[in-house]
Amino acid sequence: MVPSVRKHFNENFTTEKYEAYLRELHSKHPGAIEFRVAETPVFIDKIFKDKVLSACESIVDVITQFNFSSISAHAIPPEVKVPNENAHTHFIAFDFGICENASGELEPQLIEMQGFPTLFAYQIWHDEVTRKHFDIPANYHTYLNGFTRESYRQLLREVILGKHQPENVILLEILPHQQKTRIDFYCTTDYVGIPVVCLTELIQEGRNLFYQKDGKKIAIHRIYNRIIFDDLQQQSAEIQEKGKLLLTDLDVEWVPHPNWFYRISKYTLPFIDHPYVPKTWFLNQLSEIPADLENYVLKPLFSFAGQGVVIDVTKEDIDKVTDPQNWILQKKVQYAAVIPTPDIPAKVEIRIFYFWKEGEARPVATNNLARLSKGKMIGVRYNKDKEWVGGSLAYFEA
Repeated sequence: MVPSVRKHFNENFTTEKYEAYLRELHSKHPGAIEFRVAETPVFIDKIFKDKVLSACESIVDVITQFNFSSISAHAIPPEVKVPNENAHTHFIAFDFGICENASGELEPQLIEMQGFPTLFAYQIWHDEVTRKHFDIPANYHTYLNGFTRESYRQLLREVILGKHQPENVILLEILPHQQKTRIDFYCTTDYVGIPVVCLTELIQEGRNLFYQKDGKKIAIHRIYNRIIFDDLQQQSAEIQEKGKLLLTDLDVEWVPHPNWFYRISKYTLPFIDHPYVPKTWFLNQLSEIPADLENYVLKPLFSFAGQGVVIDVTKEDIDKVTDPQNWILQKKVQYAAVIPTPDIPAKVEIRIFYFWKEGEARPVATNNLARLSKGKMIGVRYNKDKEWVGGSLAYFEA
């Protein structure tokens, strides 16, 4: 992306440096990073950074408009609608592919977005270790809008805790110590001070929730929610039964409320008009099937970890869909192989973090993560036995 910086990084890269980097990255919570960590960060110049942020802000304009609750009302499946929704999400993550347009120019293209947390706390540690082991230019930063490690961590604490004490706020997940993202849960405890609690450990008494610590029952006033309901529906009957309590009228605050996972999602894409957002239609509102289906992707609105996506779409695939209101057809984007590596170049997705503190009119861009791929799609299953792929972070030119 920035030839001079990339050239310097690659020329100074050694396997020994990378192995030392991984050792320190894993040292904070040994065994907690299950995903592959890429050999390199991504370097983004100011022009490309401004393009990404302009797209994000345009989408935020839609999310903050007066009628967003109305246009996203049908986004939430009735069987997972949770009471006591608040006025806005606390977190948004925007996923952009670095793509090549028809003129051969690099540009960001939105792939997905979610009104849900991601690796917010782990990326603090990731940046710290990356800077220690690699030569990152002083005018390149993983944080956005002037945030620093300290101010970012402070805002994360403020958004997650609200007005409550850390012991009365929990990070809630299903079987958290088995999740591939558990490194972020443990880093959240490090930086925010809240405990990690499994859904199965919740104690309900009327409208109140509690958890046990050192034999003592502690009241839960606020939930930092990491449960994806699509994932919950894949669990055992016993865990699904326990999960039903989340659908009841509880005396707790949510951060973010589970309904925002659905409101800000693939469901929102058809409402956005921006050059860096691929044209998207609800399948049931498609007036005619495009003749060039090879240039589209078919996606279910409600799926877990990218399951069900059809990359090479045919008319037969569309004809097979029995619930078209729950699917979108999205213009395919052309990922660019932009990161030179020792063998073949890698493709990149960048996830931009937005935090929305209660009382603020808009959320603010704060930080990011990146993923490198050499497979057909971004994701572990498409990148097995490859190098210079996996989880990373982008450094943006100031």
